[in-house]
Amino acid sequence: MASTAEHGAAAPSESPRTDVDKALLGGSTYRSLSELGSGAEEKFEKGRRLVGWFLAPLVSLVFGFLPLDMPGDQQTLAAVLLGVVVLWICEPIPIPVGGLIGVAAIVVLGVAPGDDVLAPFGSTTIFTFIGAFILAQAMLKHGVAQRVAYFVLGLPGVGRSTFRTIIAFGAITCVLSAFISNTATVAMLMPTALGILAVIAKLMQSQGAVRPDFDPMRLRVGTALMLMLAYGASVGGLMTPVGSPPNLIGRGLIEEATGERISFGQWMLAALPICLIMFAVLATVLLLVNKPEIRRIEGVEEFIRERRAEQGPMSRAEKNTVIAFGVTVALWLVPAVVGLVSGTDSSAYATVSDRLDEGVAAVIGAALLFVLPVNWSKQQATLTWKDAAQIDWGTILLFGTGIIFGAMLSSTGLAETIGNGASDALGITSAFAITAFAVILAVLISETTSNTASAAVVVPIIIPLAAAAGVDPLVPALAATFAASLGFMLPVSTPQNAIVYGTGCVPMTKMIRSGVTFDLIGAVVIIALMPLMVVFTGIGS
Repeated sequence: MASTAEHGAAAPSESPRTDVDKALLGGSTYRSLSELGSGAEEKFEKGRRLVGWFLAPLVSLVFGFLPLDMPGDQQTLAAVLLGVVVLWICEPIPIPVGGLIGVAAIVVLGVAPGDDVLAPFGSTTIFTFIGAFILAQAMLKHGVAQRVAYFVLGLPGVGRSTFRTIIAFGAITCVLSAFISNTATVAMLMPTALGILAVIAKLMQSQGAVRPDFDPMRLRVGTALMLMLAYGASVGGLMTPVGSPPNLIGRGLIEEATGERISFGQWMLAALPICLIMFAVLATVLLLVNKPEIRRIEGVEEFIRERRAEQGPMSRAEKNTVIAFGVTVALWLVPAVVGLVSGTDSSAYATVSDRLDEGVAAVIGAALLFVLPVNWSKQQATLTWKDAAQIDWGTILLFGTGIIFGAMLSSTGLAETIGNGASDALGITSAFAITAFAVILAVLISETTSNTASAAVVVPIIIPLAAAAGVDPLVPALAATFAASLGFMLPVSTPQNAIVYGTGCVPMTKMIRSGVTFDLIGAVVIIALMPLMVVFTGIGS
């Protein structure tokens, strides 16, 4: 063990001893960029939004009046969509509102009648969103997800090694974010992560492995733990269609444009190998780039035991939530099981798929939360409508507007026009080249705006581009959907990045260094594996 002197520690009178608990746990789990005193990011955000206020209408007006050789309804739709894309990227107003303005403009400017424009908003995937979000709300409210996290961290041997603790924490985040909002998962687990970091920091302080006045927010082990929390959520969110908004948006746009249905089971089979490989790469990259100062630790196991003791046995509300969640997942997977047994071309598979629609299954599971009682005498159910009303309605609105734009691109013929024009301009004709272009474009856009907006912007471009080149758009569009979640370099890339950056434990330079490495490797993994997984799972066949 290194001595205090070897690490340059000064005398106590010159270097007061750091209060680790106060530094890490004394405030809220999230501190805004302005509170951190980091003016560069705040200035960037203000500038981005200010540009959007003027650029969005300017782009729409200029394009709308250009003397182009294309039908009027296509040019008007393109002008509106360009303005909406600018609103999504610059975010002068909330992203869902930008989409709603675009939908209203399409109707007002006479591109299509209101009933035709708004019809896709009744998509079954809207109900999948609503049901899944309500289930996730119950898991968060009643502590089911937190209980799962403590159980895994409490497994024998996990809490004795910084490497195992970080990897286990990432695994927990991955699994939970497959079914719960990535942002909600990170926000929920953040206090536990800070508590574990406080235990490790105090252990290092007691061993003399750091200066007495060290900054616990600048430990490499803390950076690795926080980035694992944020990045693990993004990777895990790829695992199911409901794991992340870009998944449902991309899948909906693909189904709308190609008529090919991607079932819950097919998505999981295709995504699981990609997620496993990306998680292994993530753990390797983070632990190499941010190598923890110590490997062996003591005290984390006791910390987890104390937290589990505070939880006590499972409550009736937790049990009801697990039942509702289990029923929903089972209903989602039944069609896939029937397809494996009897074949996807059988009448049994067709009947089960039609009657156990994913949106209906999600609604059934969510409805159970209002039926299963917590206290029968008081007529108290597992979840109240007030709880359910707190779900992310903005994402649901954004998804609906994205589906509307996709349908309008197809019905007006603008999608074909874009595809032919892009194919001629870029000279991209092979499936591999289009897939690589789709992934790179999605990653670049997701670094400067939300991954949800990235999927909504890129997928409608890639589908007609592939079709114009005579390439099946399924693989490039799916690759773009997955790549939209690869925003790892900046705090503005995803909400979970902003949350961990807000703790003060992740320096900007380390986020960029770790993020760019994982962006590049993740893009290669998606480009290489997506075609293989589509063939293996039979998606689109």
